[in-house]
Amino acid sequence: MGTMGDYLAGLAPDQREALQRVVDVATRVAPDAEEGTSYGMPALRVGGRPLIGVTASAQHLSVFPFSPAVVEAVAADLEGFSLGKGTIRFTVDRPIPDDVLERVVRLRRAELGS
Repeated sequence: MGTMGDYLAGLAPDQREALQRVVDVATRVAPDAEEGTSYGMPALRVGGRPLIGVTASAQHLSVFPFSPAVVEAVAADLEGFSLGKGTIRFTVDRPIPDDVLERVVRLRRAELGS
């Protein structure tokens, strides 16, 4: 298991399943992504650069596309979700829609030039 797998294995089953779905969508869009870390969190990386990171906390789950521009580009499709400068927060009961996750990964990948 890699960094992402190790992190997910330590989570509660519902959190693990929700974040695994994010990872599955991301790797479907970016099959060359590799597990690693970025900014101290588990991340998928492309060409050695961070594509997306994920974390779990007691109140929510987060996806980090490491880009305020990417979050801004999908914000209209995430009404009611908690958004930060480079963060999309969601819950097990209210996941980020797959099509929005796919756009996040495509947009971030385009920023990375890959």
